[in-house]
Amino acid sequence: MKKLFISLVLLIGLTKVFAQEISIEIGKTEIALNEALQITATVTNGQLSGAGGFPEIKNFTKIGTSSSSYTNIINGKITQSQSVIQNYKPSKEGTFQIPAFTMSVNGKSVSFGGATVRVSAAAQQRDPWDAFFGMDNDAGETLDYVNVKEDAFFAISPNKDEVFVGEGFNLNIAMYIADQNQANMEWYEVGQQLTEILKKIKPSNCWEENFSVEEIIPERVTIGGKGYRQYKVYQANFYPLNNKPITFPSMEFKMIKLKMSNSQSFFGGSYQKDMTTFRSKPKTIRVKDLPAHPLKDKVAVGNFKLEEAISTQDLETGQSFEYRFKVVGEGNISAAREPILPEMKDFEVYPPNVKQQINRGGGSVYGSKLFTYMAIPKEPGKYDLDNYFNWVYFNPATQTYDTLKSSLNINVTGESKMNVSIESNDRGGFYDLIDEKDNEFVSINRDEAIKGFTNIGVLSLLLITAFFAFKKSKNNTLHKEDKT
Repeated sequence: MKKLFISLVLLIGLTKVFAQEISIEIGKTEIALNEALQITATVTNGQLSGAGGFPEIKNFTKIGTSSSSYTNIINGKITQSQSVIQNYKPSKEGTFQIPAFTMSVNGKSVSFGGATVRVSAAAQQRDPWDAFFGMDNDAGETLDYVNVKEDAFFAISPNKDEVFVGEGFNLNIAMYIADQNQANMEWYEVGQQLTEILKKIKPSNCWEENFSVEEIIPERVTIGGKGYRQYKVYQANFYPLNNKPITFPSMEFKMIKLKMSNSQSFFGGSYQKDMTTFRSKPKTIRVKDLPAHPLKDKVAVGNFKLEEAISTQDLETGQSFEYRFKVVGEGNISAAREPILPEMKDFEVYPPNVKQQINRGGGSVYGSKLFTYMAIPKEPGKYDLDNYFNWVYFNPATQTYDTLKSSLNINVTGESKMNVSIESNDRGGFYDLIDEKDNEFVSINRDEAIKGFTNIGVLSLLLITAFFAFKKSKNNTLHKEDKT
């Protein structure tokens, strides 16, 4: 133990700090159809915290990622590197150009200049690689393989044991491989396995906000004081729509493990591929009802604040203004409804335009929802907008309802526009009778009969008038003759 301590002291004393270097390299540029093309992102003299943006390559298909670490000590100088390797399967033979691309490594943009790759026919089954992967050696002997116990586990992990209706919880599906793990493992049909898992565990009574994990990138985590690399294959936030419990059953996840032989092959120690199955623990989340409230079934659940703006605070009656009511915070932004406005006599308020932004990261969903109103005041005066614009939500952290209220006011001058509004809205007595009349059909034949009777009446009046006119004219003539 004393010698080990002295060696460690010497090693620390000889260690020098070097600048971090980031590189992107391509593996063999001449491969067989049954071999993989590899693109590797490497961080030297630093921690690999993230690598994303491996390109899609025409005539090649992504078949999973792996990672590796390397430590070299020469003359007391320590060089360490960590790498993420993206594997690609060629779809056909030929010569292909890998175009230049840029990807993000540790938050920095790193460029690769491109390369030419030649894909030949599939390699023969009996070649030096057979020995490398644990097939019979040249002497016809069967190699003995050592099954190294893996230090890893598979987990489906919600971050909460109980939530309120509408309150979000984060769900991770991931492999965890310990830093001191000695077993050599590879991914096995991750996409297909994940599809089957999600079919069985996705809760039907929840709204989902998917984080869209596209690449499996290791993240260093500590669990129970022990270091692990977490490989997420799925992450989402779920928001319960009712109070039914949410259960995630135990699920299987398979990986390929390479068993190492004690014998030496053409390339040294050889390996044999074997399948290892990991099983997650079942989880159940209890869902609680919200406390009693008149708007219990309509409010959003989360932690929010208000950002507001107005085009002008001094205006005249009949002059329009724009008011922006923006809800910002963490929660199910998609389910946030517009403020419930009271009946207004002093304002003409039009339905709002709505703009929504959602961000997913750090295990939470946050963002904003903007309601933009156009309004026209009809009466002069000073108005506090908190009497009109407010928004109720439930805060699960405090387990209470809270209200976002406007802090703005407006000053309106000018003549009353109330009467103008009334006149423009007054349809008159004729239109008022419309609602009182029935909508039964009237016979066309009945109208024709009425026309006939009307014509007869008019003709009779004409005849009677003509008769009296003729009689009066005759009496006047006789009266003149008597005078003569």
